[in-house]
Parts: sequence; C-alpha cells; structure tokens
Amino acid sequence: MSTKLKTVEPGTSSEPSQGVAALVSDQNPDGGWGYGPGESWTEPSAFAILALRASADPSPASARALQWLRKVQRPDGGWAPNPSIEESTWVTAAALLSVKENPGALAWLLQQSGRESGIVHRLRTWMLGVDSGFQTSHDGWPWFPGTSAWVSPTALTVMALSRFGLPQVKARVSEGRQYLLSRMCDDGGWNHGSSRTLGYEASSYPETTGLALLALRGTPNLDRSLRRAEEHLQQCSSPQGLCWLRLGLMAHGRSSPRKQFKCRNHLDIALSLLADAAGSGRNPLLES
Repeated sequence: MSTKLKTVEPGTSSEPSQGVAALVSDQNPDGGWGYGPGESWTEPSAFAILALRASADPSPASARALQWLRKVQRPDGGWAPNPSIEESTWVTAAALLSVKENPGALAWLLQQSGRESGIVHRLRTWMLGVDSGFQTSHDGWPWFPGTSAWVSPTALTVMALSRFGLPQVKARVSEGRQYLLSRMCDDGGWNHGSSRTLGYEASSYPETTGLALLALRGTPNLDRSLRRAEEHLQQCSSPQGLCWLRLGLMAHGRSSPRKQFKCRNHLDIALSLLADAAGSGRNPLLES
C-alpha cells in the first residue's frame, strides 16, 4: 500500500484508468480502503467496490474488498464506520449497495427510523406548540440509531433498498422518498434536513441536493429541483458535491458535463469514477 494518496484529476481522457489504478494500488492489505492512507473504513471501501465494478476492473481488488466488508459486518446485521467502533450506523446502507444481497443488513435497515417520525415525538412537539415547518410523520433514516432522520442517510438507504421488491421494503422506500420531498428547501434543493431555520427559509447544499435527486429517480415534477442542481453544479468546487450533483442530474436524464478537480481522498476518487460511469450509461448505485 502506498503511504501517500495519489493525485487524480478528473476531466482528462486518461482519468478513469488513473482512478482505477490509484484505488488498486492503494488498497490496504486487509482488502479495504481508508479515506486516505491508513486503516480501512466502511464508507470509502463500499464506494470503491462500486467504482471498480462500474469500471469493469479485471483485478481481484473488488473481490478482496467484498471479502473484507463481509468479514467486518456486525452480528446485528449492520456495519460500523470502522471495525473499532462497536455500533452499526448509516454506513450499513453504503455497504448494502456494494454487497447487493444481504438479509442481515436488509433487516437492520428496516428496523431503523428517525425518532421525529414516532408518535411520542410528534405528541410531545404538539403539546409544546412547536411548529417544525414540515411533515414529521414520514419515516426517514438517521445517522445513528435512535436519533433524528436526515437527508443523506435517508437518500442512501432509499437507494440501497430500492432494488428489493418485497412489499414491506417497497413501503419503506416510499416513506423515505416522501420524507425527502417533505425536506425540500424553498430553492428546490436539499440541505442536511432542515428546510427552515429559526423561522427563515434555509438554503440547499450541493452534496445533499445531488443525493436526494438520485434517490428520487422517477419522481415527477422535480423541474425546480433539477434547475437548482444545475445552478449548484456551476458554482460548486467540492469534489464530492460535483460528483453527487452529476449523478443526481443524470438519474433524471439531464446532461451533466465533467468539471476539473483534484481528488483529495479515496472516496473522491470512487465517486468521480461512479459519475463518469453514469455518464457512459452505467450507474451501479441504481442497478437492481
């Protein structure tokens, strides 16, 4: 494994092969990837697997990474951000996207929900006279079990569960999409989850807008959101923001030109490869 993350600059004709080469050469001996050099983490490993799969990488790197990912799955069916952490979290959705079929992960995700969608929380806020400014009955997903739902973990979980046709899964996916629609900002995009702050309309963010659009593929009447995503794309300088925006726009049939940027870590590289693959007609984030 290299001790220094290679610089990869998307936007050049050789970038996809450079990105694949960087992931393969930087793979840890255990099969996973860190965000940068160092121990393996679930999120960059899961997205690196998806990126290598989208790039049709012939090396055994993807198979080794899947083996590591399955090895560190927790007994409750979920995944922790890192094997040293003793709690399953939102990264279970990213892991399930890469392993595809996993009954334990599916069951764990179906058991999770944001606490603000529960009857106790809704009754409490009603008694306190608190107006959240949006519908709280829709069931999203939290970053950590037992906490409030947020846009990013909900969007990733919707994508992970959308490939399953079981009635109870389809019902939760529908709830998750309704949650996302209820959290849309006034400008048409999404931020982390609060469309209003201290009584004022809150602005959207590039990353969460792209993620939400990706999870809402096939949803009609999102022209305002797509326009906002295109505006974000023109102004954004964050590698992950640019990648999620491109993925979200292309999921709705909108063209999304590549922009030059330097990848800062392995997750940036993986997402840039996924965005390029989607531009070529293949997006493993949305494959069944």
